[in-house]
Amino acid sequence: MKLKLLYGFHAVSARLRAAPASMREILVDASRHDARMQQFLARVHDAGLAVNMVEGARLDAMAGTHRHQGVVARVESLDKMSTLDAVLDATADIPLLLGLDGVTDPHNLGAILRTADCAGVHAVFAPKDRAVGLTPSVAKVASGAADTVQYIMVTNMARTLAALRERGMWVVGTAGGATDTLYETNLVEPTALVLGAEGSGMRRLVREGCDQLVHIPMQGRVDSLNVSVAAGVCLYEAVRQRCCLTAASHKL
Repeated sequence: MKLKLLYGFHAVSARLRAAPASMREILVDASRHDARMQQFLARVHDAGLAVNMVEGARLDAMAGTHRHQGVVARVESLDKMSTLDAVLDATADIPLLLGLDGVTDPHNLGAILRTADCAGVHAVFAPKDRAVGLTPSVAKVASGAADTVQYIMVTNMARTLAALRERGMWVVGTAGGATDTLYETNLVEPTALVLGAEGSGMRRLVREGCDQLVHIPMQGRVDSLNVSVAAGVCLYEAVRQRCCLTAASHKL
């Protein structure tokens, strides 16, 4: 079985909590003796796993960066669903999906996956040809969400949106020139939110594949948000609307 690399306290600790049996090797910087490292080592010991103490230079070479915080692990890939159809078939709640068209920065994707996990998104999907994969850098920024969120890479975004509409999903794309605002949009129904890359936005066919285009109101002089921030704004508006609906139904 091919192993993948995780690094950083958050990413490795999240896997340790979620699936300790999937961890094949844990390496830490032998020169670190601070409280945070001692707490991490105690958690590893409690899980019944071994630790290899190595020089920091070896961790630098494995991770391809010095920003590993002294913690690197080789782990098995966790089983995930491979299609959006499988995700929707398995979802008992009102589906909430997030599509990313052209997001190639690993830090943005990691931040988006972390927010998606917190917001209860059922899957994040992106095109194979214009997206970053689940790299170790993404996993570090995602702080464990790269393991918990279904991240599905699709062959064609426009066809994927058409298939989602056929399944009854309302596809909402974000675009700066849209007439409707995010806050005027019904996100209570089964929804797929779609965001484009910073600057270029969504491609034309992806825009045309949306049922509705909306914009996030801007009050200052800057006319756009970082895509990971925009994703958080959109997802939590959906969460807010759904929480309000649930609260209202409980009062009836």
